[in-house]
Amino acid sequence: MADRSSVAPTLRPVPGFRFFGMNVGIIDDTLDFGGVVSDVPCAAAGVFTRSAMPGAPVIVGREHIADGRLQAIVVNSKNANAATGQGGIEDARQVCRWMGETCGIAPELVLPASTGVIGRRLPIERLHGAFVKIPAALGADTGAFERFARAIMTTDTRPKWVSATVGGATIVGVAKGAGMIEPNMATMLVWFVTDAAIDAATLRPMMKRVADGSFNRISVDTDTSTSDTVVLLANGKAGPVDATAFERALAEAAVFLAKEIVRDGEGATKLIELTVTGARTADQALRTARAIVNSPLVKTAIYGADPNWGRFVMAVGKVFDCPVRREDLRITFGTGDDKLVLDAAAVEAERVDLAGLSKLLAGPEVFIEVQVGDGPFRERVWGCDLTEGYVQVNAHYTT
Repeated sequence: MADRSSVAPTLRPVPGFRFFGMNVGIIDDTLDFGGVVSDVPCAAAGVFTRSAMPGAPVIVGREHIADGRLQAIVVNSKNANAATGQGGIEDARQVCRWMGETCGIAPELVLPASTGVIGRRLPIERLHGAFVKIPAALGADTGAFERFARAIMTTDTRPKWVSATVGGATIVGVAKGAGMIEPNMATMLVWFVTDAAIDAATLRPMMKRVADGSFNRISVDTDTSTSDTVVLLANGKAGPVDATAFERALAEAAVFLAKEIVRDGEGATKLIELTVTGARTADQALRTARAIVNSPLVKTAIYGADPNWGRFVMAVGKVFDCPVRREDLRITFGTGDDKLVLDAAAVEAERVDLAGLSKLLAGPEVFIEVQVGDGPFRERVWGCDLTEGYVQVNAHYTT
C-alpha cells in the first residue's frame, strides 16, 4: 500500500535541517539574509528560470546542483545580483565559499540565491561580516524557519509556507514571490526540505513535473524574472518512502504555495482559478488558459467585478492558430450550485444575467471554466486581478 500524505499550511521541524534569518542592511532594517543547512549532504533537484538573462546565483546554482548533491542554501533579498556580469558571478561564488567555511562543507555543496533589484552589485563586504553570526543564528525550530521565510521576502506582504507528511517523512516548503510572475516560472524562490530518502535521479523528473503543474501555471503580470529557483533537498534521515505518494504530497504542497503567491500578488485582491476544457490538444488548452489569465483587460474587469464577458471572448480569440468556433465556446462563472453559463444561445437570446455575473466576480476567489470544444484536454491556471496597487508598488520600486 502506498504511503498516505497529509498537506497543511503550517511549519514543522524537519530532522537534520537548521535555518537562519537576519538583517545585514542591504536596504533597510528588515530581515534580508537567510539560509538552510543540512547535517549531511542531500540528494537535490531544482528547476530554474528560462530567462535569457539569468542572475549570477542561477548560473552558479545550476553548476552546483548538476551532480544532484547539496548541503546548504544561502539567500539574500533586496538585491537580485542580476545583470552584474562576471563580477556578480564571482560575488555569488564568494558567498558560497564563505558559507562553506562557516558550515564546514565544500562550497560546491552550497546553492546561492538572490532576489530584489536587478542591475546592482551585492554589498559583498557587508554580507561577509554577517557570516560570523550564522552559527549562533542557526536553529532547527519553526521560529528559525519563520525567520528564514521572512528574510527571503521582497514585495511579499507575508511569508508563505506549507508542510506535508508522507509515511514517516516530512516535507516543508517555503516560498517568496508577489510580482514579475507569469506561467513560465516566476520571480519566485521556493525551497523544499525533506527527511525522506529519495535519490536525485528520481527527484529530477519529479521536480519538473511538479513545477509544470504548479509554479508554471500562475500569473500576476506576465513578466518572467531573472532569478526563479525551485529546489528540493532530501537528507534521507527518515528512510525511504513510496515515490508515488511522495510526488503526490509534493505536488499538493507546490500547488498550495503557487496559489499563495498569486493571492499575494502585488496589489492583488482576488485569486482567479481558470480551467480550459474541451481542447483538441494540451497545448491549445494551456495556451488559451494563459491568454485569458494574462490579459490585463480580463484582470481589470475581475478587479472591478465588471460583467464585461466580451473580454474573455477576446482573449480566447488571441490564440490565432487554435481557432474556436463561436458556437463551441461556453464560459461558466462560479462553482458548485452558484454558476452562470454563457454560450452562443444565451448571448443571442440576450439572456445574460449581468448583475449575477458581477456578483460572481466580486468575491475574493473567482472560478471560471472556458470550454472551447469537445476535445479531451484540459488545463488549469491561477492568477490574480490587476489593481492600482500594482502600479503603486512598481512605479516606485527603487525610489
